[in-house]
Amino acid sequence: MAAFCTLTLFAQPKLRPDNIDEIVKALTLEEKAALLVGGGWGSMTAGSMTASSETLVSGAAGTTRPVERLGIPVTVLADGPAGLRINPTRPGTDKTFYCTGFPVGTVLASTWNTALVEELTTAMGDEVKKYGVDVLLAPGQNLHRNPLCGRNFEYFSEDPLLSGKMSAAYVRGIQSNGVGVSIKHFAANSQEVNRQQNDSRINVRALRELYLKGFEIAVKEADPWTVMSSYNKINGSFTQQSRDLLTTILRDEWGFNGIVMTDWGNKEGTVAAVNAGNDLMEPGMDNEIQRIIAGVKDGSISQEQLDQNVRHMLDYIVRTPRFKGYKFSNKPDLKAHAKLVHEATAEGLVLLENNGVLPLKDVKKVALYGTGSYDFIAGGTGSGNVNKAYVRNVAEGFKENGIEVDADIQTWYEQYITFTKTQLRNNAADNGLGILLGDPVVPEMEISRSFVEKKLGATDMAVLTISRNAGEGDDRKAADGDWTLTGQERELMQTLADVYHAAGKKLVVVLNIGGVIETASWKHIPDAILLAWTPGQEGGLAVADVLCGASNPSGKLPMTFPVSYFDIPSSFDFPHNYKGGNSIDLAALLGGGNMRRRMVKDIDYTDYTEGIWVGYRYFATAGKKVSYPFGYGLSYTTFDYSKPTVKVDKEGKVTASIKVTNTGSVAGKEIVELYVTAPDGGLVKPAFELKGFAKTKNLKPGSSETLTITIDPYTLASFNEETSAWEMAAGNYTVHFGASSADIRATAFFKQAKPQSWPVHRVMLPAEPVKEISVK
Repeated sequence: MAAFCTLTLFAQPKLRPDNIDEIVKALTLEEKAALLVGGGWGSMTAGSMTASSETLVSGAAGTTRPVERLGIPVTVLADGPAGLRINPTRPGTDKTFYCTGFPVGTVLASTWNTALVEELTTAMGDEVKKYGVDVLLAPGQNLHRNPLCGRNFEYFSEDPLLSGKMSAAYVRGIQSNGVGVSIKHFAANSQEVNRQQNDSRINVRALRELYLKGFEIAVKEADPWTVMSSYNKINGSFTQQSRDLLTTILRDEWGFNGIVMTDWGNKEGTVAAVNAGNDLMEPGMDNEIQRIIAGVKDGSISQEQLDQNVRHMLDYIVRTPRFKGYKFSNKPDLKAHAKLVHEATAEGLVLLENNGVLPLKDVKKVALYGTGSYDFIAGGTGSGNVNKAYVRNVAEGFKENGIEVDADIQTWYEQYITFTKTQLRNNAADNGLGILLGDPVVPEMEISRSFVEKKLGATDMAVLTISRNAGEGDDRKAADGDWTLTGQERELMQTLADVYHAAGKKLVVVLNIGGVIETASWKHIPDAILLAWTPGQEGGLAVADVLCGASNPSGKLPMTFPVSYFDIPSSFDFPHNYKGGNSIDLAALLGGGNMRRRMVKDIDYTDYTEGIWVGYRYFATAGKKVSYPFGYGLSYTTFDYSKPTVKVDKEGKVTASIKVTNTGSVAGKEIVELYVTAPDGGLVKPAFELKGFAKTKNLKPGSSETLTITIDPYTLASFNEETSAWEMAAGNYTVHFGASSADIRATAFFKQAKPQSWPVHRVMLPAEPVKEISVK
């Protein structure tokens, strides 16, 4: 009998890439169910039942569960997307485990440089691997439907093509290290308020053209290991439980072959999630395992469906470093990555205004105002907040560039910031959501005109940094101190301008902000405005580099800055001033279930009444004035566009080219944005849409480069709800070569001789069509 048991033990198969079907047969029902459920909350902390000390990554977001008898290891998942998020210190050791704070998604998109994004995320992926993580829960790529979404800083753009191309580059960089990503939050997770329960009600054309298109591009161009299904509903069904979304569209139409995991929670519909093709429930609860077991036993989950999901999980696991026995070192080259981030960040900064003051000349000493000048914001709050060793501020950046910062002003601000932060922390309520709450932005302090005048004679110019931040768990507000300047900020800016201009000196404003704010009412006051975003740990150095001319800014806006918040169509269907406190309900998060009994507009459901009219698609078509258009950004040099050409091959593939010449006096890079006006083909269409883009190398004065951009027929197609098909119309097309969506430098024309159509499944329809606005 003992010999038989020993033989049985040694006869058990061990997981290999070529015996997955054998392993599926060898797994028990209980083991299969466990493979589809994560290791649980705190699964990567000391004392975990699913992670040994050898695999422990303190602060990682979660794990998968091992089946040791069959050689199936635990795998580790950790937050992103602006770098790896793990705990920087651990009990029992004085070693540190800091990660690099990379530029946030909006900064990456502002570079319009996919090669640079891929270079940055290749370094990021190196940290993921060397710290023992198998999957980075990133990138976030939800569309900027509305500028007040609390997590827009994590996301790329208001345009789906730009979002998709940036996401694909991000994914390729990370996964080049042999670790995976989880593109998120799939899909239409456009607000944080009540994100657990909100129903995004969207007509299918807008859903397909805008909210799914970026994900489609990333899936087809970069093969992400995993996709994260979002918390919200779309048209009445939770995305985590929608087979139409997770199987019909994602797998059958797009060819996705990785795993789908849920966002972190515990919804009651585990059986529905499994049947939808959601392979992994995260972070994982034991009751979810029991639901799956019961579902198989009562027939609500078929054996075929269970085995298919398990097979997806095993296909994923054999790709991971842990399965391959990789011995992680915990020693990434943080200094090299910091250098890369410093050099690259300037390319994502956007110069909004420059009345000849920048780059700075003959400036030896600056009066540096604004709390953000000394307490620089590197990134947003929440799961996307990286635990980095330091953040370089603007004062440090000036010092690095040989410019003195007035010591009295600096000391006063530093003392004020320290005192105010202590007060804010002491007053903060402990609501159990510490992961979602970073340090609040320190409000601007009151500074008298007499003090400004006192410092005037000792300084050559003034710089004012205005700060904003946001993050996971709540949306921003259309209010002073968020969307608009506070009275104190406005007064300080005006005082600095009045005092310094009267003396023939200049004022520069730096915007250290996570998302769009109102600028139209005050942008005429300063002599220059640099949009720095929240650009990572080296951000203060990059800002000073641009101000001083060590770097020439080449970033352009990946979204529109409107004149007024209510110029944005979606603002009438967004919780822009929701005062319900933090929108995450821990009871719902941990216990599942629909906690709400009444339906509240923009809270429980949001009607996407703007349809396809998001961002520049609306503003350009409606002829609505904006503060700064999509794709806008200044440089220290000038560029000429010439020799536009467009060719179409027999399959309908378009090849467009343009010659770009640096006609200024300093080296610089230029982004060419390719917009296309299409024949209507029976559909109402925007005035034009972005269909491609390219960025030059660093061109010396007088030098040129010819950029070539290709567009396949499918990219030219619009979605027809009546036929449930993507349709490229026959007829005459206009190509616009733009320095921005409002600055078209050259045009060309081509003709598509015959229409083309790509039918898709008629799925994801709203219960009733959403009544959309009309744009003429």
